[in-house]
Amino acid sequence: MEKSIEELLNFGVVIIDKPKGPTSHQVSAWVRDILHVKKTGHAGTLDPKVTGVLPIALNRATKIINVLHLTPKEYIGVMHLHEDRGEKEVKRVMKEFVGEIYQIPPLRSAVARRLRKRKVYELKFVEMEGRNVLFRAKVESGTYIRTLCVDIGEALCSGAHMEELRRVATGHYTEKDVHTLQDLLDAYIFWKEEGEEKYLREIIKPGEDIVSFLPKIVVKDSAVAALAHGAPLYKPGVVRSDELKKGDYVAVFTRKGELISLSRGVLEGDIVAKPERVIIEREKYPKVWKNKGPVG
Repeated sequence: MEKSIEELLNFGVVIIDKPKGPTSHQVSAWVRDILHVKKTGHAGTLDPKVTGVLPIALNRATKIINVLHLTPKEYIGVMHLHEDRGEKEVKRVMKEFVGEIYQIPPLRSAVARRLRKRKVYELKFVEMEGRNVLFRAKVESGTYIRTLCVDIGEALCSGAHMEELRRVATGHYTEKDVHTLQDLLDAYIFWKEEGEEKYLREIIKPGEDIVSFLPKIVVKDSAVAALAHGAPLYKPGVVRSDELKKGDYVAVFTRKGELISLSRGVLEGDIVAKPERVIIEREKYPKVWKNKGPVG
C-alpha cells in the first residue's frame, strides 16, 4: 500500500548530495525547514569541505537513522604528498593499510581523542598526478579518512594530507540515490502549490528503507500490540524470519510492512528477540494484555 506524502514526511528519509561549505548539521536543518517537519537527523557527519551521500531522517525516522552506523562507508578522494614518491611505493604502502588499523581522531573532531580500532575493507590506488594521489576507500563507520591520509604520509616518510574527499556510499545508499537541496525544494513546492506528488515521491523514501539491510522478521497481527509496548517476541508470534544469530540486530515488521521495532536476537527458549527501540506508533495498538507470557 502506497504511503501518503504526509506519512512519508512523518517517517521517511532523504539522501542529500551534501555540497562543500556547510556542516552536516546545517544541511539537516535546511531539510527540516524546506519540508516543514519538526525534526531531522543525519547519519555519518561529513566535514564542511567534504561532499556526497548524506542520509537525513524525517521526524519519527530519526529514531532509527543511527543504525546506518553499522554499515560501511565508501569514499573517493585526493591525497596530496608533501614530497615526491614513486607510484609503486605509494601502492605498496597503501596496501599495508587494508585490514584493522588504529586511529586517533583529528584535533578538530567532536569526539574524544582516544586510540580506536577501525577496519579498512578496501583502499584502492586509482591514479597519480605529480604529488596528488586519487584513491577509493571502503571503511568501517567512524574511520577518519583525513587521519588515514596523514598516516600513509608518515609511512611513506613524505608527509601527506587529504586534499579532497567525497562520500559515494553509506551502506546501501549510493550516489544513484542522492538529490540536491534545490531538487528537494523544487519538489516540495510542486507538491504544495500544484498538488504534484511525483517529484517528492522520487526523493523521500519510506523510513522502513533505512533498515532494509538488516535481517527481517514478520509477525502475526495478534503479536503487534504487545510488541508495540516493548514485549519480547516469542516463537508463536513469528510468521516468517530471515536467518538470525544471537546478538544480531533485526528489524521486526507487521504483515502490512510497518516497522515495529529494532530488536536484538536472543534465541533462548521461546524468546526470539527483545526490542531495543520501538518505532511503531503505540497509540494505534492499545495495551490490552495483562500477563507477560508468550506473545503470539
